[in-house]
Amino acid sequence: MKKHNFYAGPAILPEEVKKKTSESLIDFAGMGLSVMEISHRSSQWVECMNRAFSLAKELLSIPEGYEILFLTGGASSQFYMSAMNLLDTNEKAGYINTGTWSNKAIPEAALFGSVIEIGSSKDNNYKYVPKNLNKSDVKYVHYTSNNTVFGTQFHDLPDTSAPLVADMSSDIFSKPIDISRHNLIYCGAQKNMGPAGVTLVIVNKEALGKTGRTIPTMLDYRTHIKKDSMFNTPPVLPIYVSMLTMQWVKDNGGVNAMEKRNKAKAELLYNEIDKNELFYGFVAKEDRSLMNACFGLHNESLKDDFLSMADQAGICGIQGHRSVGGFRASMYNAMNIESVEVLVNVMQSFSQKYG
Repeated sequence: MKKHNFYAGPAILPEEVKKKTSESLIDFAGMGLSVMEISHRSSQWVECMNRAFSLAKELLSIPEGYEILFLTGGASSQFYMSAMNLLDTNEKAGYINTGTWSNKAIPEAALFGSVIEIGSSKDNNYKYVPKNLNKSDVKYVHYTSNNTVFGTQFHDLPDTSAPLVADMSSDIFSKPIDISRHNLIYCGAQKNMGPAGVTLVIVNKEALGKTGRTIPTMLDYRTHIKKDSMFNTPPVLPIYVSMLTMQWVKDNGGVNAMEKRNKAKAELLYNEIDKNELFYGFVAKEDRSLMNACFGLHNESLKDDFLSMADQAGICGIQGHRSVGGFRASMYNAMNIESVEVLVNVMQSFSQKYG
């Protein structure tokens, strides 16, 4: 039976990427060696690394003055690393609190300077994106562009004149981004770019070296800029798979085509949620995520029956986050609309049986 993978992360990968990866596990670039056992100083790997840099720059239209890094530690390490590299002890940073990941980022940043919440949707259990922001004088404004747990997304950049810092772990490469408004963008790969194990960072070089503090070598972005992300041995396999995924995005029309594709999938599912009498959406319609649709049943006692019917159709990964409940359908770039159609058909069949 064909599986329809709606997991939030680690998440779906394109079929051709998985195929090419499997081949490279035996023979990478004609070397007769696995990609997992080659030297990261070999010419074949350096070529692959340069291709990854080039694709990221091309797909996201990254302007001059910005550097691309492939690091380890996940997006969670960037909660503190970003502030350590950008925020002076005597300066303030503004954070927009939209849920789980913002709540994790705020106390980490507070270790290195003053942090103020300039907007929050906590008052309504993070069911919307704050629009009216406190216009305090801050060094930068941090936001989480897409919220996998609660299912909201920034469809416009935050209304502020300060430089932006963004956690884009779950919607990178899914739409065009105005990089020039940002001093830093970071994202863990495992939701929309590749497998777990590598973190993409895009940083404005001009914003670095101004904190007045001594930064440990491995936590200083400038260390990794100087060594092209290979100061120490990089996570070769996750970078390789991410490179293949970026190539897949390019081959399928780039981020503009991904945005069109993602809007079509989200519209199909949200239309069913809104018209099906058994289901309801969790968040404000204007702030609904194109990546993670969170919804529930009016009659919670039917939850197991719905999950069973979904499982029989080959659907996996739609259990809602444990802190929210209900269901969550994650529809990243690699998901075909046919999988969403299967989910919608199950919802319709479920309504005919229990409605």
